[in-house]
Amino acid sequence: MNVLIKSATIVDSKSDFHNETCDILIEKGIITQISKEIKNPSKVKEITLDNLHVSQGWFDSSVSFGEPGYEERETIANGLETAARSGFTDVAVNSNTNPVIDSYADISFLKSKAQGNPVNLYPIGALTKHSEGEDLAELFDMKNAGVIAYYDYQKPIRNPNLMKLALQYASNFGGLIYSFPQESKISGLGVVNENVMSTSLGLKGNPTLAEELQIVRDLFLLEYTGGKLHIPTISSAKSVELIRTAKAKKLDVSCSVAIHNLILTDDVLSTFDTRFKVLPPLRTQSDCVALIEGLKDGTIDMVTSDHNPIDIEHKKIEFDYAMYGSIGLETAFGALNTVFTIKKTIDLLTKGKERFGIDPTSIAVGKNAKLTLFNPNENYTFNKEMILSSSKNAIFENYPLKGKVYGIFSNNQLVLN
Repeated sequence: MNVLIKSATIVDSKSDFHNETCDILIEKGIITQISKEIKNPSKVKEITLDNLHVSQGWFDSSVSFGEPGYEERETIANGLETAARSGFTDVAVNSNTNPVIDSYADISFLKSKAQGNPVNLYPIGALTKHSEGEDLAELFDMKNAGVIAYYDYQKPIRNPNLMKLALQYASNFGGLIYSFPQESKISGLGVVNENVMSTSLGLKGNPTLAEELQIVRDLFLLEYTGGKLHIPTISSAKSVELIRTAKAKKLDVSCSVAIHNLILTDDVLSTFDTRFKVLPPLRTQSDCVALIEGLKDGTIDMVTSDHNPIDIEHKKIEFDYAMYGSIGLETAFGALNTVFTIKKTIDLLTKGKERFGIDPTSIAVGKNAKLTLFNPNENYTFNKEMILSSSKNAIFENYPLKGKVYGIFSNNQLVLN
């Protein structure tokens, strides 16, 4: 496909054209020319949009779809379309399906469903068989099928010896192990942050201690084994300190934070709205501040939408019994852009690829065109009509956001809203 992008401000710190407004000519999926003005004698398709900005394609390290087994929540096809229209060219997809993605055949199924799509789907295989936390899954077989990491989605590995074996075994082939940071015996039946708000609402609390104890355990195991560890969706100030110290010791650890944990606090729970029931739970303002600082100084490696569609039957019920999770692809950019500068926002949305062995593909002549198109300055309030997902459990519904996604160009395909 041949496309001429006109007057686009390039936001890519790794590109020679960073912060410049240029035309970009793409021919057969390859960037062939970048210049202040490019003539269009061949009459290729032109893209001219208001306050157009272009960056490397965005990446999300934790996305859940429903297929197979929970197609009423989200199919792979609709999930990938949602990702594309939300500005993402690459998504790492969790294994929390039915059946759980824990074998070579399961990985092959996911990849076949995404074949030919403009969005690249990278499977995350289950760490243990059926995500039951008892025996390791066939990690090496799944690597040969194309997984980028191993994770029992939002299920902590209770047995420390099992985590030790996983880190040791995966280190033989460079496998990356996720470990969800929650000590179940401490979190118990807690459904919200243990704080003044949980007490006033009469809801059981899940203390930050549960997260921090698990992180301490896993960091000790990592130091012993010398493997590769990723800690997803941390949520407390102390967690940031622990990982900062571990990185100073040169441990091979990375971590992420869910965007909603940067912005929202447990104060929003006063209405018992189950859209705000997420895991880890929303914490305090001081935790939000520490998480933001952790992103600024590089302690936290990446952000994630932690997109998790849940059908209405499992959300519109009593708070204690509602499932955890929110959709987040549609609001990731607009929410993040209310907190950081546009340069930092784009940096966070494109970071993390190297950790998973994904080519970052900077904007340069001769490179494959993997681009996100957006306007960073449009202010609006996100509403239900803007939801692209099949499920409607949007934590940022009725929240003021900043920045409009125009679409993506990836895999020689153009997707525009």
